[in-house]
Amino acid sequence: MTEQQTRPIEARSMGTDLRRVDGVEKVTGRATYAFEHAASDGLADPLHLWLVQSTVAKGRVVDVDGHAALEHAGVVAVIDHTTAPRLDDTTNGELAILQDGAVHFRGQIVALVLAETPEAAREGAALVHVRYDAEPHEAELREDNATYEPDEVNAGQATDTAEGDVDAALAAADVVVDATYRTPYEHNNPIEPHATLAWWGEEDGRPTLTMYDSTQGVHGVVQSLFPMLGLEPDQVRVRAPYVGGGFGSKGEAHAHVMAAALAARTTDGRPVKLAVTRQQMFALTGYRTATISHLRLGARPDGTLTAIEHAVQEQTSAVREYAEQSASPTRMMYAAENRRTSHRLARLDVAVPSWMRAPGEMPGMVALEIAMDELAVAAGVDPIDLRVRNEPEVDPETGKPFNDRRLIECLRRGADRFGWAGRPTEPRATVDGDWWVGTGVASSTYPAMRMPGNAARVRSLDDGRYAVAIGAVDIGTGARTVLTQIAADALGVEADAIALEIADSSLPPASVAGGSSGTSSWGTAIVAAAQRFRADHGDTPDPGVETTASAADDPAMKEYAFHSFGAVFAETRVHRWTGEIRVPRMLGVYSVGRVVNPTTARSQLLGGLVMGLSAALFEESYRDARFGHVVTQDLATYHVASHADVLGIEAEWLEESDDRFNPMGSRGIGEIGIVGTAAAVANAAYHATGVRVRSLPVTADHFLG
Repeated sequence: MTEQQTRPIEARSMGTDLRRVDGVEKVTGRATYAFEHAASDGLADPLHLWLVQSTVAKGRVVDVDGHAALEHAGVVAVIDHTTAPRLDDTTNGELAILQDGAVHFRGQIVALVLAETPEAAREGAALVHVRYDAEPHEAELREDNATYEPDEVNAGQATDTAEGDVDAALAAADVVVDATYRTPYEHNNPIEPHATLAWWGEEDGRPTLTMYDSTQGVHGVVQSLFPMLGLEPDQVRVRAPYVGGGFGSKGEAHAHVMAAALAARTTDGRPVKLAVTRQQMFALTGYRTATISHLRLGARPDGTLTAIEHAVQEQTSAVREYAEQSASPTRMMYAAENRRTSHRLARLDVAVPSWMRAPGEMPGMVALEIAMDELAVAAGVDPIDLRVRNEPEVDPETGKPFNDRRLIECLRRGADRFGWAGRPTEPRATVDGDWWVGTGVASSTYPAMRMPGNAARVRSLDDGRYAVAIGAVDIGTGARTVLTQIAADALGVEADAIALEIADSSLPPASVAGGSSGTSSWGTAIVAAAQRFRADHGDTPDPGVETTASAADDPAMKEYAFHSFGAVFAETRVHRWTGEIRVPRMLGVYSVGRVVNPTTARSQLLGGLVMGLSAALFEESYRDARFGHVVTQDLATYHVASHADVLGIEAEWLEESDDRFNPMGSRGIGEIGIVGTAAAVANAAYHATGVRVRSLPVTADHFLG
């Protein structure tokens, strides 16, 4: 494999509405998801796995009695911590299951049941009797227990930052906002539950593990499992040809993946199938931590910021640390000479939190953008003018120039499209029948990221076509389609001349489908391989020649601060007598570089807006601290926005190409749509009613009384 310095490519297929290349397979039901691989794939006679979960939040398993389960017709085995295969590495506390009797959270896997049918496995699991020696636990996030300082927060960012004298600037400020904002626990809930199909074999005298897994990164699963199982990377193969959504929860391996691997190791090569139930997902497959954000903003009379402080408190799990970077957008969003951010954690006896769409930016911008709206009110400044007034000349965090910061254009274009002119200055000024009506705005941002370690392979076929391979995963976002377009333009051919192969860890390495980095990272690798291929073999190569390459480091990545920006506008109506909330209009305007495929891009941005609306009005996982578990364990009690909740919603983008960032000129779009959206809805609710809500979700009870 060689490294190739990439250069921008001509957009021929990029920018067009190429239909999804996997669309026919999906709409006809021929797309095969992880749990659906069967005899037709050479996987005859699989066993079915069911998880037995702890019913205490902390303590030890004293005994697992599986006799009744084993007497049930169809049950083959009950595996617990005394009989499970041993792991070589147990440093990952989330994945090191069934290695001892310790219970770290309610819902932890404490036994496995294997059976001939899924029904027998489920019934057998219900017959397993587990005795515990329970211990006192702590499962409630409070301001007085979130005091632990992690070494770093998600994505390797600094835990705390400080510049200038924040306290002195706040004391001298003419206008001060000092308030606390809260976001709740949220669960990802993709349509396809997490699922794994695993079997062990042998190759060259060495054991091998093969998996179909519903994952956002096949190579990431390999990297997580192989050292724990005492294997080399080439002894584990993971495939994920079709994935039914993830929102971050499938971005890394969770305990159920290890459960399938361990169970399959006991079956003499018989495949093991596991589908995590919707209820089990609320304990085992990650979630967004609740956050408590204390914001202090100091400003001059005209709203110009002189000081910003954002102190975040959230929770992690005692069994494995995860720290959400919720103050990260505050570090770079607005200009102020004096700045301070911090993150503190409560280490609780609960399930491990993880990534959920726009981790850090989503909850952090809820707090910052509501606080900015409060500052606009306190200073008597229009909310858009306030944001324009505090536009930084360079990245406040790093001092680097921005690659292309067009937030002001997004705000002004959105204001024109939304009809912002003539908006009443005072809240509670517009009534339509029994509805108070208001409008609100919030800024949106997301870092533009390219992950290291990506490579691609290009091989010429005998009919003028090219086989392009990379181990990337399409989780429903349209990655197959946009990578086909990128490959076509890089090789100077039509899209139908590209045969794309993805989602297999035996292919060249690819980073996770996360952090809005997929297209940028994978596309750049494909361009590098294509440009090296053309340099080596020309535009009319002999059939069968191939090149594997990765992109060389680009000095520009260290010279500029790469971010995308946007502006979200919302109209919120609140019923005067019942407090019912409706959002009949939403608009997002974004600066995201070149849009490779307008159809799939619009889908992603609209999906983010809908998810932000859902967070604003509905989503809240409730944990009963007395017992340590989430009680809202299904889509009846954990409500997400449905068709009836989503009324008028639009997304558009500025025409541009960010050639500094990658050879396609694109930046990520998967997450920016959710950022700022909930704040825009909350700000509009304030404008409608005069009632300031500083916690999500914004529910009817806030407006009654």
